[in-house]
Amino acid sequence: MKNDRLLLDLYTDYLICSSGLVTATGLSEVVDNDISHDKITRFLLTYNGNARALWHKVKPLVRQLEKVDVGYLIIDDTIEEKPYTDSSELINFHYSHAKHKHVKGINILTAMLRYGEVAIPIDYHLVTKPTEYIDKNNKVKYRSDINKNEVSRRFIDNAIRNQIKFEYVLSDIWFSSSDNMKHIHNKKKKFIFGCKSNRLVRFNKIWHKLSELPLSNEQVIHCYIKDVSFPVAITKKVFINDDLSTGVLYLISNDLSLFGDNLYEVYQKRWIIEEFHKSIKQNASLAKSPTKVIAAQSTHIFCSMMAFVKLETLKLKTTLNHFALKNKLFINATRAALDQLQKYRIMPYSIQMTEF
Repeated sequence: MKNDRLLLDLYTDYLICSSGLVTATGLSEVVDNDISHDKITRFLLTYNGNARALWHKVKPLVRQLEKVDVGYLIIDDTIEEKPYTDSSELINFHYSHAKHKHVKGINILTAMLRYGEVAIPIDYHLVTKPTEYIDKNNKVKYRSDINKNEVSRRFIDNAIRNQIKFEYVLSDIWFSSSDNMKHIHNKKKKFIFGCKSNRLVRFNKIWHKLSELPLSNEQVIHCYIKDVSFPVAITKKVFINDDLSTGVLYLISNDLSLFGDNLYEVYQKRWIIEEFHKSIKQNASLAKSPTKVIAAQSTHIFCSMMAFVKLETLKLKTTLNHFALKNKLFINATRAALDQLQKYRIMPYSIQMTEF
């Protein structure tokens, strides 16, 4: 058990410091083979890293943060693409909303707590697709036995069971199901979700699509949506995209006290989970492990989560963001490499002549 703790600490440090592929052999070489690559491989194959273990590790930090700031529970997913790795229950095809197509990889759902500018992952779920079926085109496909909205409700229940203090649940349109809204409302919590423009709402005793409502920018109306029995607040936010086109975002909440700009301001706190997705891939080596066994892949993902938490605590101490921290490590590593190169250059040498 003690050895596992030491290896977890060492491996997560390695994930932060590495700039290339992360392997058991690579880590063993870094520590001058004091720890064999076989021992590191066994750690990856046998360590019980999961969502429950993650909560156990981050709980002390969460308890400190929740004393001083309002908490926001943010739920989202990301895909770690693995186009060249063999398919399995874990590595499969998932629809990417960013790329608008199916991509091969690992689909990770995460529940994250935000306190001020600090974000801590407290729960996660690796989507597996164990069930085989034949689609309408007579092709073999695979599906999960639990959908993402069901997973998100588990996240919320776990957070409440663990007595975590949070005021709002924030998520984008892919988690804004009626069942999720009712579940959160029944738990006496508030939510703000993005909402599709074709959602049916009852306004002035008539059912409309959201896009048909006479809403001006940041105006809030109170109405009912289909399959939800309590009133909700709805607003529209108009914004300009990078390509100068106009975009529209509809937001929905059970907090009827919010005005349009307040509603959007709170919802924007969700964006920190997108920064988490970027950082865990680039700064915590999530996408840089060539492991091919599900057990090792799962442990690596857990360790990347823990490496991200380490970076967040370092951010608190240094006021540097993850990318600035990683850059400083890279500069120091390059400086050490240059020093070593100079030592090699001043070493004496002899030329041995070969007789012909």
